[in-house]
Amino acid sequence: MTGIDIPKILERAPSPAYVVDLGRLRHNLAILDEVQRRSGAKILMALKAFSMWSVFPVIRETLQGVCASSPWEARLGYEEFGREVHSFAAAFKESDVRELLSTSNHLVFNSFNQLERFRPLWAKSGVSVGLRVNPEHSEGHTAIYDPCAPKSRLGIPRAEFEGKSLAGVEGLHFHTLCEQLFEPLERTARVFEEKFGQFLLGMKWLNLGGGHHITREGYDIDALVELVTYFRKKYGVEVYLEPGEAIAIGTGVLVSEVLDVVHNEMDIAILDVSATCHMPDCLEMPYRPVITGGGDPGEKGYTCRIGGPSCLAGDVLGDWSFDRPLSAGDRLCFEEMAHYTMVKTTTFNGIQHPAICTYEPETGELTVVRRFGYEDFRSRLS
Repeated sequence: MTGIDIPKILERAPSPAYVVDLGRLRHNLAILDEVQRRSGAKILMALKAFSMWSVFPVIRETLQGVCASSPWEARLGYEEFGREVHSFAAAFKESDVRELLSTSNHLVFNSFNQLERFRPLWAKSGVSVGLRVNPEHSEGHTAIYDPCAPKSRLGIPRAEFEGKSLAGVEGLHFHTLCEQLFEPLERTARVFEEKFGQFLLGMKWLNLGGGHHITREGYDIDALVELVTYFRKKYGVEVYLEPGEAIAIGTGVLVSEVLDVVHNEMDIAILDVSATCHMPDCLEMPYRPVITGGGDPGEKGYTCRIGGPSCLAGDVLGDWSFDRPLSAGDRLCFEEMAHYTMVKTTTFNGIQHPAICTYEPETGELTVVRRFGYEDFRSRLS
């Protein structure tokens, strides 16, 4: 992982541990700040991807706020980030709406049913209300993460707008991307404008959602600036972007240790980290993470399977090759483990939750922000 001193992190971090490099975090924020300055967009951080609130003081120096997917996320943003909070969920309870109206600046509904059901609550709240739309234009490469997949429950299709009142609605929101560069956004925005542009006239804001890998190499920032500027000028709206991964790309690793190596047709290294507990997207998406120094099977002299310590038979991350055989006590570093990792962990089997750490490259200091113990596991149960 370019820019992160992995040997020092492996030497100094406890195992298991998530470690976020503050230098790389600042690097990403500088890119996002450039987009804001040049385009006039307001960029929010999607808490669903990265909600390590100990680094919020660094992030809020640049970003305008957070977007939340639940009352608890909204409260975290309200209490710990201290700037704008924009909230959306596929559906709300009345108690959710009452709480969100006290913590959110924007509240986005997923249907006209909920918009009208809760109108008596939001109409005089001072909170800016919007609707999430479904452009029905799919750019997703993995069905489970495609909000525009057929029969999607996310967003209101254009046909549902016929005969409906938009009284009090101040903005539209669409979120259709996942880990993508600019071109899918450009195509989606074109379809969105064709279908929903007429409704933007007289509204206050447009939210282009998340899934934008703005800080990834190869992203066309100039084109993004041009697109945001186009919508701002043509419709007179504030434009929001709410990336999650773009804030944390390249910032985090997961430090692990080999507990044992068993043999069943091939060597199988069992680690103190688990796919199902600590890297669930490896099983859900699925994808194969990068291990620093590891190669594809057969690429290097020694190939083995990597698995976790849980009782789940499928708690397996895949096969890698290394320069030498692995043995108990060896340390491995999984890259790109800041986003969609800490937010998805479980304590299945009572397996030790990784510590959460930061690394400051300017001083070489590794700080353990949080360790987890038995009481954390016990408190989730009853």
